[in-house]
Amino acid sequence: MDTAVDPRVLKQHLIDPEICIRCNTCEATCPKGAVTHDSRNYVVDAAKCNLCMDCIPPCPTGAIDSWRVVPKSRAYSLAEQLLWDVLPAEVAIDAADDAEVAVAPLPPAQAAPAVQPAAGETVFSAAAFGATLPPWSAAHAYTNLYGPKNPTTATVAGNVRVTEVGREYDTHHIVLDFGTMPFPVLEGQSIGIIPPGADAQGRPHHARQYSIASPRNGERPGYNNLSLTIKRVLEDHQGRPVRGVASNYMCDLKVGDKVQVIGPFGTSFLMPNHPRSNIVMICTGTGSAPMRAMTEWRRRLRASAKFEGGKLMLFFGARTQADLPYFGPLMNLPKDFIDINFAFSRTPGAPKRYVQDLMRERAADLGELLKDANTCLYVCGLKAMEEGVVLALRDVVQRAGLSWDAVSAALKRDGRLHLETY
Repeated sequence: MDTAVDPRVLKQHLIDPEICIRCNTCEATCPKGAVTHDSRNYVVDAAKCNLCMDCIPPCPTGAIDSWRVVPKSRAYSLAEQLLWDVLPAEVAIDAADDAEVAVAPLPPAQAAPAVQPAAGETVFSAAAFGATLPPWSAAHAYTNLYGPKNPTTATVAGNVRVTEVGREYDTHHIVLDFGTMPFPVLEGQSIGIIPPGADAQGRPHHARQYSIASPRNGERPGYNNLSLTIKRVLEDHQGRPVRGVASNYMCDLKVGDKVQVIGPFGTSFLMPNHPRSNIVMICTGTGSAPMRAMTEWRRRLRASAKFEGGKLMLFFGARTQADLPYFGPLMNLPKDFIDINFAFSRTPGAPKRYVQDLMRERAADLGELLKDANTCLYVCGLKAMEEGVVLALRDVVQRAGLSWDAVSAALKRDGRLHLETY
């Protein structure tokens, strides 16, 4: 049966729960709000999905590129998908079986009306401006070398706290060594960690994704290792103690412990190799991990006699200085190497400041960088920062006398503006 012309069947867009690493990329990218999730699975609402394919390229594992041809009257509901551990088997549809392919709309309970803007109002979607291709000079990224069914094992080589011990959370810098197992990575990529044990339903835990915080030649150069920046939450907003599965497991690891790892993931959030490219990094909290990796790689390259590096500019936000990972090492970097701007939102006696506020304050310098086609921008941190950052970037571009439509289109097309929020 030709599903492209037969109105009785649906090519339903699904997410493979076996290889999905729950990174939230699909939900953040979908312009229709068709992707949602619970503590177990990410799923697609057939009543909202219009098959635009915007979510396909950014998915690091390919889990989002899953499909089943089903009768419209029997489209898989969200409730069904949330219970899956594996995708359902392919089912043959007989065109002659009217009962099986009877024309019927999706059940009303599945359909939720899209939020419509008020008359004359345009809904701003920050995610629409993010690139899905890497910069032209980025190195080749290896991905999906190890999956959930064939993870590799890494040994903990270091575990150091990089923020003060707080009541609500603390952050750790963890080094994993892969021994002789091949695990090539680039700055901006991520890995998945599979926590041991099972969830409340007795099912094995799914992998949790973490951005790599070390450069391509390792946390310790010359060794097959990498580092992660992991924040664990110790209590919720009501002050009640909580113990997250993966982050607490990782932060409690001791040197010599073994960890199950999958990946690496990521083909677009990659730094340029062109030596005179400028890199603008905008992050909050543990979103600093890929920025640390890029900065450290540039610092190591700078140590070579003939390297002529472009400008590095960092906008780093946290609640207070004590909540800022890597504050000490950042302060020791040469001022002529990196331009660092800190934004603290909860410093006692001081006004709240966010990264987008600093971007507007540095509009003149940012505007000059944006006039250079070799400038790449990277945004990583909480989802709530994304819209504010892109709107600030729009203001910076316009203050520089440039066209936002032209500049934003070029940044997306050329793989120069990357958004990775969660």
